Amino acid sequence: MASRAQELTLIGVCDGEIDSRRYKTSFLTNKVGGQPDWSPLTTRQSPRCGRCGSPLVHAVQIYCPLDASPFHRNLHLFACPGADCGGGPECWKVFRSQCLETAVKTNRPTPAQEAPLSATDWCDSADDWGTEEEEDGWSGMKKNSLVQVETEASESDVSSQLQDLSLGDSQEDVPILRSFFISVVDESDLTGEEDDLQHAKQLLKDYEKREGVAVRALEGGDGEEKYEKASARHGDGIFCKFMKKISLCPQQILRYHRSGEPLFISKPPPNMAELVPACAICGRSRTFELQLMPALVSLLQMAGGGTELEFGTVLVYSCTNSCWMDESRSSVEEFCFVQSDPDQQLFK
Repeated sequence: MASRAQELTLIGVCDGEIDSRRYKTSFLTNKVGGQPDWSPLTTRQSPRCGRCGSPLVHAVQIYCPLDASPFHRNLHLFACPGADCGGGPECWKVFRSQCLETAVKTNRPTPAQEAPLSATDWCDSADDWGTEEEEDGWSGMKKNSLVQVETEASESDVSSQLQDLSLGDSQEDVPILRSFFISVVDESDLTGEEDDLQHAKQLLKDYEKREGVAVRALEGGDGEEKYEKASARHGDGIFCKFMKKISLCPQQILRYHRSGEPLFISKPPPNMAELVPACAICGRSRTFELQLMPALVSLLQMAGGGTELEFGTVLVYSCTNSCWMDESRSSVEEFCFVQSDPDQQLFK
């Protein structure tokens, strides 16, 4: 399953717009926007904004099963497209859904033994490309994993799912964002790739010139890098460290490291640990799992055109136990923490 995915920081990048005429996505697909692909045994959600009450748009879908777990597992993030709501924490929602692997059959090519982690996989079973309906065969396995999902649900299960589709807002009432594939790379594989640093260097140069900030590495006695900065509007240098951290891949739209350390774009509240509530289902604490990055902002546009959402980073915390009842059909709401971008124009 996902043994390596939980030990490494994985970076998601945009890998092209999804053409619905050629590709059929599924719950195994990592993607931006579009309609959410719920697993076959999960009741769909129609969340609304906690501030204005409007339907939320589907922003990101991630397939992220856990190591040694018998469950398929997804995270779906939703956001309010309202001009006054995009950056508020009550205007974002994240849902975790799971279903037993034994209840869902997925037909896919058998991977070679001990194959390395694919750059398009969050974990061993992830599928970034969906089903290409116009192609037969298995050409380009690593990027064109063709997936067909067959459920073992009874007729009553199918009937129940059809009833679910009639609940809540109709699809016509819910705005839809343009949809893009998310490809994945291991952050450690980016070290030393000079070509990827050029854009980041220019961003830092522009930032220093505009804000009066000097970011320079100093060798301390212990060999660790230290950073100095002049007075800046962004405060204590966290933004500078954020920029340095993403410099290996400025176009990253998502970072994934379950139980890892989040990358704050500005100083977090001193009581951050207390702000993350315990799981409402089992009462266990929540742990950091992933975060959305500023480069995602430019991709979050309505299919018919419209204003993009604005945020700095959106951090997702999920149940440490990833609790789930085997027979459950309802997804579990997890917790989002939103930080606004102190200098959004750097990422445009």
